Amino acid sequence: QVQLVESGGGLVQAGGSLRLSCAASGGTFSRYTMGWFRQAPGKEREFVAAIRWFGGWTTYLDSVKGRFTVSRDNAKNTVYLQMNNLKPEDTAVYSCAASLATISSRPDDYAYWGQGTQVTVSS
Repeated sequence: QVQLVESGGGLVQAGGSLRLSCAASGGTFSRYTMGWFRQAPGKEREFVAAIRWFGGWTTYLDSVKGRFTVSRDNAKNTVYLQMNNLKPEDTAVYSCAASLATISSRPDDYAYWGQGTQVTVSS
């Protein structure tokens, strides 16, 4: 059983930056593809980014490409989401998740989820 705990959310002005962290425990972290998802009030959960368990292969939601960067440190069992040039439409609860799939943007492919961290971007 993998436990995931996110941190790093907060309130930031448009154009600002935040770095989210997701610490994993209880499993072999390096085996999992790690993903970030977000959900705004009244909207469906949305895929943001994912990083494969080896090789550094990443994939992103089109609207965050060039602004967000996902990375991982397998020695620290931690995955990061660096978010730059934030926009009000990025406001959401951000959650990390772990999958045994090679890489995926589908929530159903992720077996383990964190509780989420709130990101609020003011205009």
